Amino acid sequence: MASITIRNLDEQIKAQLRMEAAKHGHSMEEEVRIILRDALSQPQTGRLGSRIRERFATAGGVELEMPARSDKPRAPDLDA
Repeated sequence: MASITIRNLDEQIKAQLRMEAAKHGHSMEEEVRIILRDALSQPQTGRLGSRIRERFATAGGVELEMPARSDKPRAPDLDA
């Protein structure tokens, strides 16, 4: 079995981890193993944008009206 060390862990995160481990009746180390196993066993579907859309789909959406373009696109002035 491999082992890792996590440096610079925020004290509040460590305290929350300790509380969760106690609630579930095991060590902080076992709690971390379970969290990692659960997080990595979930299928990673789609890209970030798709995952964000999926997460907030139940909140409904807003259709934005695109303003009409009145001028033609032009190249940027790079000499300025």
